[in-house]
Amino acid sequence: MSDDHIHQASHGCAICQAAAPDTANPGNADGLGRRAMLAALAGGSAAAMLPASAMARAARPARQRRGPLILEPSWTLIWRDGKADLLRDHSVVIEGDSIARIVKGRIAGTDERLAMPGQMLMPGLISAHTHTACGSPTRGLIESGGRSYGRPLQIMETLDDADLDALTAYNLAELLRGGCTTQVEQAVSLKQAQSYVRVARRWGVRGFPGGMVPGWARLMPIWLRKDDKVLFDSVAETLAEIDANLAFAMSINGAEGGLIRPMMTPHGPETQTPETLRAVAKAARQLGNGIHTHLATNAGDSARIQKLWGKGPVQWIDEFGFYEQRLFGAHMTGWDVGSDAAFLAKKPLFTYAHCPSGAGAGSGQANQPYIEALGAGINSAIGVDTHSNDMVENMKLALLYGRARHGQIAKTSPVPVKRPTVTDMIQSATLNPANGLGRQDLGRIAVGAKADLTSIDLSGFLTGPGFAPPEPLNNLLYANGLSVRNVMTGGRLQLRDGRLVVDDEADVIMRGGAVVQKIWRQLMDEGWFA
Repeated sequence: MSDDHIHQASHGCAICQAAAPDTANPGNADGLGRRAMLAALAGGSAAAMLPASAMARAARPARQRRGPLILEPSWTLIWRDGKADLLRDHSVVIEGDSIARIVKGRIAGTDERLAMPGQMLMPGLISAHTHTACGSPTRGLIESGGRSYGRPLQIMETLDDADLDALTAYNLAELLRGGCTTQVEQAVSLKQAQSYVRVARRWGVRGFPGGMVPGWARLMPIWLRKDDKVLFDSVAETLAEIDANLAFAMSINGAEGGLIRPMMTPHGPETQTPETLRAVAKAARQLGNGIHTHLATNAGDSARIQKLWGKGPVQWIDEFGFYEQRLFGAHMTGWDVGSDAAFLAKKPLFTYAHCPSGAGAGSGQANQPYIEALGAGINSAIGVDTHSNDMVENMKLALLYGRARHGQIAKTSPVPVKRPTVTDMIQSATLNPANGLGRQDLGRIAVGAKADLTSIDLSGFLTGPGFAPPEPLNNLLYANGLSVRNVMTGGRLQLRDGRLVVDDEADVIMRGGAVVQKIWRQLMDEGWFA
């Protein structure tokens, strides 16, 4: 079945929903030296074609810091009694992987320090739903209708490890550039999950990864089936995938001092049976880090599940113990708002992952029920999904879409809705996902918390007035990922003054771009752009 017929284009994530461009001119798509570059990449590993010196630089880790590090922002965002509070001109002292002190004013002495004038120091941003490697190969190609992301992702599954890691690194670097220190990662296959872990371990990124089951190579015939026999015939292979993902997860659980904590990541209830859902729940209990899935992605999927099993997806998975452990559910455009909102509000281990740019920029993800989830008191978080790796932009979209929807439906909604505040926006990218992960040491700036931190310049062109603004939370609405200046995870700087420091930034861009060129050349040869 062609992947060009993936559901309606405006209700889910890039991996859960199709959206696509139309008549873009492929001759302008790949920029510099198209003919020579694409011809050079026609065969072999794109990453392997780079000079050996470039490969060596790309693999070399950044210097590890020794001794305390003092951060000196203009503003520091903390949580006080569950509400955002701002500290002006405080120093934050990092020792090891944690926050040791928060001190008013500047600290004298010779300890290493990082001045952050005009910047607000925030908890490291947490994306509650990502498919990391899938961003750049489809970005700019699928936004206007007519093309599915499906075929580029199929080609990705044929890449060797060097090319796949180069692609993963490019996209993970973008996530860091956008202030995201932690990803709840649903890689679209075990192969991509392994690539994510290889790069994340090298760079000190905090991840909760898993390989989607069914993986991309098997997913589409099951998900887009016209006959449910396809689903029932898939059970044995799906169980084998669950076992393989569990084995890999157990082998790296707690790696890098606890930075890597894999989860079980079924694609969604629409591609599962009772037997496979029981197997997922059992594997997740053994692993101990929870489950991450697409949930009620669109109305068509939900109707199919209702017809097959007598319940909608949100309440059907309760039969298999999914809500008895930590569960992240993405999208929910197809939920039954009248009954599911109250149902989920009573599930303390559930986190809703809202993905406002899912299916690509301009695809219209405003219909995801962020304001209904907030109104019901459901723990709500924000995810980049894929295509966009800019967490700051996705935070803004969540707020702006939410306010627009509130104006449209507040008087007619069958359930309470909440007009999101800037604090709701920030909390959904920090405190809420951290709580959903059961991590009281993440998502907050406090003594003893992990030093997962992001600083954003809110003073300069386009975001501020030329100096540290008096109400910086509002200035976030004018920022984007390029406003992020410094990022650290567990006390290790990964971005310093806007540049990647855990790897050679130019090489990461060059190698990742070369792989996308290779994928696009194959798409051109297949006539995919026509």
